[in-house]
Amino acid sequence: MIDAEGWLHTGDIGYADEDGDFFVVDRLKELIKYKGCPVAPAELEALLLTHPAVADVAVIPSPDDEAGEVPKAFVVLKPDAASKATTGEAIMAFVAERVAPHKRIRHLEFIEQIPKSPSGKILRRMLVQMEKERAS
Repeated sequence: MIDAEGWLHTGDIGYADEDGDFFVVDRLKELIKYKGCPVAPAELEALLLTHPAVADVAVIPSPDDEAGEVPKAFVVLKPDAASKATTGEAIMAFVAERVAPHKRIRHLEFIEQIPKSPSGKILRRMLVQMEKERAS
């Protein structure tokens, strides 16, 4: 856990701001590797939740022949947004305007509910398993 240079490896991803405060924003094992570039699902989920039509969201890695993995979003729309015909393309464009090209959402699927643990943690593995079952 502690390497030869004294660094503690927890598997968490975070940053320190200019005040010296530390923030943990994701887990390393949940990173999506798009052409070798890391993409944090939590970062994309936080951004997607700022879209006025999005009630809840989960982002997982989706296999891709060229890139290795690409971000795929599962989105729960707010009830009034469904009646306004919000499209997946519009939501993906919203994200694309705000992130680096390698972080863009490449696939989006609308679902009724995001699977979560009793404590409210997104159960990404259930969505990943669902994707694997569809592919086979």
